[in-house]
Amino acid sequence: MTSKNRFGQKNTLKNAALVAVRDCMGLRSAEKVLIVSDAPLRPMALALLEAVQTLGNEVLLLEMPPGESHGAEPPPEVAGLMKTVDVVLCPTSKSLTHTEARRGASSLGVRVGTLPGISEEIMTRCMNADYTAIARRTKGLARLMDAAETIRVTAPAGTSVVLPAKGRKGHANTGIFHEKGQWGNLPSGESFLAPLEGRSHGVIVVDGSMAGIGVVKTPVRIAVESGQATSITGGQEAEQLIEILKPHGLAGRNIAEFGIGTNDKAVLSGSILEDEKVMGTIHIALGDNQSMGGMVHVASHIDGLVKHPSVWLDEHLIMRDGKFLVDLDS
Repeated sequence: MTSKNRFGQKNTLKNAALVAVRDCMGLRSAEKVLIVSDAPLRPMALALLEAVQTLGNEVLLLEMPPGESHGAEPPPEVAGLMKTVDVVLCPTSKSLTHTEARRGASSLGVRVGTLPGISEEIMTRCMNADYTAIARRTKGLARLMDAAETIRVTAPAGTSVVLPAKGRKGHANTGIFHEKGQWGNLPSGESFLAPLEGRSHGVIVVDGSMAGIGVVKTPVRIAVESGQATSITGGQEAEQLIEILKPHGLAGRNIAEFGIGTNDKAVLSGSILEDEKVMGTIHIALGDNQSMGGMVHVASHIDGLVKHPSVWLDEHLIMRDGKFLVDLDS
């Protein structure tokens, strides 16, 4: 049976695509849209295409080969086209979020929504969330993170890490991209920042999921010294992560991001696009951090999810065992 959302509309892929285009991207009359996709995500691309056409806007659907890794650049022809429209939507197998192509388009005022690895199930479930509430919650967290000099995280699986962040801006991925140059994931719902390079230390134990790997059966233990992942141990998933990072050298092991999920509709599914938005979890990424104000540029950005975290911003405990201790919904 098809469920209904709070507006009484059926939670279908068609409706989810319309929410993405009309409500999240705020598509206006006469604006031009580019959809960049690849064969595995063609159904979602076609749903977005139909949504744009329903609204009467000019749209181009471009299909390219899947990227080699999250953060790998698309062909230069694709990057060029991304600069020529008003709105770009990227349902792709590998993320284009942290690429020069996305950054170049955003710098010219193009609004960009990236949907890396999205499935019909995830799109239908998460795009029918209350994005007004998500935006309020996410902005509130970003303001708290913005003021923090040091972030500390512990979790039952063994995470105990300190992430210095003085002067780094907290960002709110709200899912509402109506102003020139705004960008982020769809579905959305995370507050994040780039910890200071060379300063993070401790242990991260990924016990949720990992980008490019999925849900982890054996937790991945990442030892961190001087802002780098110095050792990665565990089971098969740890071995996979080491192989994913190999082509990118030390830059690929940079502690790039700290984020907190704020989407109450998201569930742990094995797709990091959804998993990192799960409310009550945190994620820490390795690799590129330029998109969030950092200084490391590499064609890789790999997020790992930590369940049931306790989070301190300086001396203020804002989350205990995955439960917020601050009021973000008022």
